[in-house]
Amino acid sequence: MLIPVLKIALRALARNKARSILTMLGIVIGVAAVIAMVSLGQGAQQQVQQQIASMGTNMLILSAGSQNSGGLRSGAGTSTTLTPEDLQAILRDAPAAAAASPSATASVTLVFGNQNWTTRAEGVGTSYPEIRNRGVSSGDFFTDADVAGASRVTVIGQTVANQLFPGMDPVGQTLRVRNLPFRIAGVLEAKGQSQFGQDQDDTLLIPYTTAMKKLLSTTYIPSAYISAVSSDATDTAQQQIADVLRARHNIRQGQPDDFTVRNLTDVANTAEATTRVMTFLLGGIAAVSLLVGGIGIMNIMLVSVTERTREIGIRMAVGARTKHVQSQFLIESVVLGLAGGLGGILLGILASFLLSIGFGWPQLISPVAVAGSALFSMAIGVFFGYYPAKKAANLDPIEALRFE
Repeated sequence: MLIPVLKIALRALARNKARSILTMLGIVIGVAAVIAMVSLGQGAQQQVQQQIASMGTNMLILSAGSQNSGGLRSGAGTSTTLTPEDLQAILRDAPAAAAASPSATASVTLVFGNQNWTTRAEGVGTSYPEIRNRGVSSGDFFTDADVAGASRVTVIGQTVANQLFPGMDPVGQTLRVRNLPFRIAGVLEAKGQSQFGQDQDDTLLIPYTTAMKKLLSTTYIPSAYISAVSSDATDTAQQQIADVLRARHNIRQGQPDDFTVRNLTDVANTAEATTRVMTFLLGGIAAVSLLVGGIGIMNIMLVSVTERTREIGIRMAVGARTKHVQSQFLIESVVLGLAGGLGGILLGILASFLLSIGFGWPQLISPVAVAGSALFSMAIGVFFGYYPAKKAANLDPIEALRFE
């Protein structure tokens, strides 16, 4: 019985093609907007997660400074109380800390042959690749012996390699850093821009002892990277690091710390929560257009009932039951909603693809959003088509036959 009724409904919709298409257009736009907005939000969320993950594994950033003194609070990196020995104590006495690397930076000018380039030199330890998820694409990273001997050895980023060594292998070459010769041990893997727009490949890594003695002439370190044993242990590691440093720096209860420990897991969770809220907000705003499309379906179906009142009366006069008339108009509205939903899915996927190209974010088509939009568009057809169908089914056959 369903097939004949479906054929009648499709023929009725085909008689007014332009009106049917315009009615479906509201659903098409609504479904496409939901899919595109959810895809955009999830792509942004994944982008943020990837950028934070690229900064390091279970990483905490320890900075010297942020100390209250005479009512003034100094910025991170301004104190001289953080030393390499503090990091050794952290690895010894903080079980949740797995690895640590000092960080001492300086702006330097590099010279090779007749080429020169200004970049950021960072003095780090041998745990740096493990903590920051940063391997070498060619050559090797410097060794513990290089750190102990404050050797003039370096690992350069891809940008530095491209600028100073175009078309050649820089490994084994010697370049001058502030007029000091450094041997290139390796080239870092390319990472691209950070979430702050900084070129992560425009860098030069050297042993932190070399940076302290030969570039900065200091005995302290401004900051350090510390990796927790797991992502779940970052909070524990943060507290243990604070306890170790407060004990070593003789900071009494109630006194402010002369260091700052930042937990990147908290940053990641905050960023993820923010983008999740934005995704729901964008999807919710787009879903409003689905309701508008549903109202359009109801409006057209009511017009259709009025236009076809005499047809309804004839069908009832030759034996059509109330449920047959009701199912015919209900199927028409469901077909409008479902066809609009399928068209909206195709348009939404296309819009998501174009948005991912425009914003440079990953294209994430949510299966939940696609399936939900299809079901919701069909449900809209049922919900907004029920009243017109009920109205058509309740018409008095005699009055319907008299209708002009």
